[in-house]
Order: sequence, then structure tokens, then C-alpha cells
Amino acid sequence: MTRIKITAAGHSFIAETNPDAPLTVAAFMKLLPYRQKLIHVRWSGEGVWVPLGDFQLGVGFENHTSHPSVGDILFYPGGYSETEIILAYGACSFASKMGPLAGNHFLTIVEGREHLRALGTTVLWQGAQDVLFEVL
Repeated sequence: MTRIKITAAGHSFIAETNPDAPLTVAAFMKLLPYRQKLIHVRWSGEGVWVPLGDFQLGVGFENHTSHPSVGDILFYPGGYSETEIILAYGACSFASKMGPLAGNHFLTIVEGREHLRALGTTVLWQGAQDVLFEVL
């Protein structure tokens, strides 16, 4: 498993790639280092997301779930809603205005999980935050 450093809102996290999503991991690794903005989810509960519009990573569904655990990072390849990356920092049920969605669980935060709620609260109350994903 490859380790990825994620930096956002003054916090650093270490995530490991998920071997059950090899196509998503391989495609995402080609983007690194990857800079975006995190915003708070609208329908999914306690999570932050990177809206990607009609961006195509070139992968379909694999190892997908609607119920990420705290620290799970999902990639939604688009379809019923726009393409996105979502990170659960608390109770999360991945959804859009169209209803439940499922995303590929491709990263899991293994270090810094104790700061996830602070990240989520910052994004909720202070708005969009820069995020950087890079190989450790």
C-alpha cells in the first residue's frame, strides 16, 4: 500500500491506498500532487468533498459503498450526480439530491484521524479550504 499525505486547513493526515480499488488508486496516483478545494457536504452528513463536475478519472465502480467510515475517502465516478471525492469525518451516508450514491473506497486515513472532526468543523464554519494530496 502506498502512503499519501493529505494537508488541509492546517492539518496533516496520512492515508493508505486501498488494495480493493486498484484501478481507482492507479488513476488517482497519476494526478499527484493534486490540489483542490474542500467544501462541506450538503446531503451526506458529516463529510467534506471535492466537487469535480464532469471530470473523468477513467474508472468505473469498484469497492464502492454508500456508508464510509470515519477516515474513508471515496471517489464517485459520476453518473447520477457530479464526479467527486468525499471524506467522512463523522456519521456519513453518501448521497446527493438524486438520493443515495456509492463511491469507490480508495484511500483510508491511518494517521491524524483525531483531527478529522476539527477539519470538518473548519470547513463547515469557515468555508472552502485548500487540500493537497501528495505521495509521502
